[in-house]
Amino acid sequence: MSEPWFPFPQIDPIIFQIGPVALRWYGLMYLVGFLAALGLLNRHADQPNSGWTRDDVSDLLFYSFLGVVLGGRIGYVLFYGFEWFLEDPLYLFKITDGGMSFHGGLIGVISAMGFIAWRQKRSYWQVADLVAPVVPIGLGFGRIGNFINGELWGRTTDVPWGFVFPGAGPLPRHPSQLYEAVLEGLVLFIALWWYKGRNPRPGAVAGLFLVGYGLSRFAVEFVRQPDAHMSLYFGLTMGQLLTVPMLAFGAFLMFRPVKAVK
Repeated sequence: MSEPWFPFPQIDPIIFQIGPVALRWYGLMYLVGFLAALGLLNRHADQPNSGWTRDDVSDLLFYSFLGVVLGGRIGYVLFYGFEWFLEDPLYLFKITDGGMSFHGGLIGVISAMGFIAWRQKRSYWQVADLVAPVVPIGLGFGRIGNFINGELWGRTTDVPWGFVFPGAGPLPRHPSQLYEAVLEGLVLFIALWWYKGRNPRPGAVAGLFLVGYGLSRFAVEFVRQPDAHMSLYFGLTMGQLLTVPMLAFGAFLMFRPVKAVK
């Protein structure tokens, strides 16, 4: 009699390799997300009186990409691996020994958008509201990449759609990566584009992104396996605690007095 849960699909994380150069599914997922975001933003730039050009979009995505990479790595070290950094400061550069933090990457993107707003002489919220609806594309594909890699799995479960992940023991676990792909990716993407079409006040689209991501991440963390070296704080994970300021500020942007943010 077969087990009631799903066997983990044996997908090689490396699509192909030529010498030391390898194309991995995880990297491909982010590339697909980047190209999709580029296509949507270029389409917006091509619309009459959009106020944007394709060169503006290219600059925006370039600096946002730098923000994601630098902020994501620095954030991971500060939020999840600071004790290792204190023992060995070079740990910051050992990308293969650690990971990336969404919250750190978000801070990096926020900084990049501020730079673009200054450089292109735009309102900050004009930039943020343009970027926010395309971010879930990268998030969704990135979580699919996590699933293919068999990493960031969920807690043990007896639900019939649980997976036995290699390296995670013999018990089935929640496919928390797929939960996040749906909530942070597909659902948030649809919600943001619907909300953007209602022409809300400046900053409100960015606010909905913060609220939507915060709620999704907070909920999924209940079934996501915390990092082994991380403790719970008041019964919450570090990921949940980091969403609290996101939720508060996102709600402020959506429901603030009209003149509170310009």
